[in-house]
Formats: sequence, C-alpha cells, structure tokens
Amino acid sequence: MEIDRSPLLNCACHGGTTRREFLGAVGAMGALAAAGCATLPMPAGPRRIDVHHHISPPSWVAALKQAKLDSPPVNDWTPRRSLDDMDRAGVATAMTSPTLPAVSFLGPKDAAEVARASNEYARKLADDHPGRFGLFALLPMPHVDETLKEIDYAFGVLKCDGVAFMTSYGDKFLGDKAFAPVMDELNRRKASAYTHPNEPACCRNLSVGVPTGVIEWGTDTTRTIASLIFSGTSARCKDINFIFSHGGGTLSSLTERFTIWVVAIPAFKARGYTGENVMAEIKRFYYDTAQASNPIAMAAITRMVATSQIVFGSDYPYRTSDEHVKGLAGIFGTSDLKMIERDNALRILPRLRV
Repeated sequence: MEIDRSPLLNCACHGGTTRREFLGAVGAMGALAAAGCATLPMPAGPRRIDVHHHISPPSWVAALKQAKLDSPPVNDWTPRRSLDDMDRAGVATAMTSPTLPAVSFLGPKDAAEVARASNEYARKLADDHPGRFGLFALLPMPHVDETLKEIDYAFGVLKCDGVAFMTSYGDKFLGDKAFAPVMDELNRRKASAYTHPNEPACCRNLSVGVPTGVIEWGTDTTRTIASLIFSGTSARCKDINFIFSHGGGTLSSLTERFTIWVVAIPAFKARGYTGENVMAEIKRFYYDTAQASNPIAMAAITRMVATSQIVFGSDYPYRTSDEHVKGLAGIFGTSDLKMIERDNALRILPRLRV
C-alpha cells in the first residue's frame, strides 16, 4: 500500500494528480495566458465509480410499504438527491441497486413482477442521465426459475452491468445447492455480482442493545463468503466477479479460521481444501469501501487482498459519498486511490470503459 505524503497534490481540488501532472497543468495554463487566451482549461470532471449506491424504484417501495418494511431513507430517495451526492464527491457513475430485503419477502410471481419493474425503472434512470448511472439488476431470489428468466431479460434487453444479490435468503446462503443453476448461468455470462448483507433468519431476535445491522450484516457477508467457498461454488464459478459490501464484513478477522481451522477438518481436507486454495478464492473477490473507509478496516483489508481488489462504495443514502472520499484520501496515496476509485471497477464493468 502506498502512503500519501503529499496532501496538497492529493486534495480534492487537485483531483489526486501527481506532482508531474500538477506542474504540467500549471505550465499549460501559463502558456495559454501568455498567448492571450480568455479561457483557461477546466479541471478534470468527476471520475469515481460507486458500486454501492441504493435507489428506490417506485414498484419496490410500494411493495415494501404494503408489507410494512419501508423506512425513511427508502421513502425519501429521489434521483436528484443521488446526483447531488455524487456531484459533491466527484462520482462520475453510480451502479444502482435497491437495498435489503430486495424482493425476498415476496412470492415467486410478485417478486418477478417487482424485480422486472424495478430493473426497467433503473434502466430508464440510466438512460435519462447518460453516463451517471449503471444497473445492477435486482433478482427475484430466492425463486430460481424466475431469477433465471430475469437474468436473461436484464442482460439481453436491459443491458445491465451485473446483478445484485442479498447475502442470504431465509436459511440459504449464496453457495447453497438450490442456487447452483443461477450461479452457473452467471458464470457462463462472466457476470459481475454485487452482494449486500441481509438480516439472516437465524439472528433477527438477538439483542445486544444495538440495531441488528451493526453486527449481523457484516457477519452475514462472511457467512455467504464461507458458503461460496466451502460449497465449491466459487471455485466452480471462476468467471463471476463477486463484489462484497462493507469491506467483506468480518472476513478479515476470520481468515485464519478459514485457512487453518476449517481445512484441518477431515471432511474438508478430503475434498481438497487447503489454506492456499481457500486464500486464493478470498484474494480474487472484490470488496467495496462502504462504511469501511477508515484506517482500522483498511489496514486489515489491504493485508488480506491486493489494492487491485478494492472498489469504491458509498452506501448512499445511508452514508454520503464525500465521507468515503475523505476517509480514503487520508489512508491511500494517489496511485492507489486511482485504482480504488475507478480503475478496479473498470476491469469488471466493461461498459464503462467506452
């Protein structure tokens, strides 16, 4: 990890430029002024890509309200508020997805209808604001047949950039054999799959005096990572680009249990698991910065994976993009910030390279 020792050159007003780039720009402006040009070059525009940005499609909000699962952040969201947050933080493009519980509370028919309407809304949002929004398609999980149909429509018709999963659906995590057809289809498509923690069925009534999401959401992310690895799903589906929210939840604190404890269990040893191949799976996944843009979390994450696997996420509207920009700027140097805030996402979101 490169540590930034030049706050001036990395501040927001200079867009994270290098010393050479900054001095070159100053020289260019001086030359233009000497030539009598009336207008100096404008600074570079927004460049960040946010992979963790929530929206509230009307059909989804209506379904939440009917089930009494809505909340003020969901109800108060508007496209203008998203754009204002993005503009304040220099975010060029936000990959959109609804938050928990997605449509997992609905039966197959209703889940499919709400997911379809939500994805069509997100597509129109992107079309109405060219370049500003991408689409992680909402899937009607845990209903496998309906999900396969929506994957086909979302990629074939809506030209989505990837899909959005919850980490769990009832008592099933993403590596469950029931979801194998979904994973195999996404692998065939070499898709990017963003994941967001859910409230797991096991732990909704546990109380330590704080909201469930404070502890359980990060832990649910780790549960689904374990499910994907130790079911063999992630090794079988090497062409899915999994993105895990909030820096991978509690994973960085539990890697030793994955790579030493689990692989020593005879049943896992017999299936060929080793510390090395488990760690290889962990290292190939992507982890977003949402609510993890602090020195403690990033110290652990950057020891667990290369900077190439970290992508910018804001968790808007629950947090702001600008909070995360400022947090990351105090930790990383210019070249690492360029990777985290844009270049890493471009590798797995090819449409944005155009």
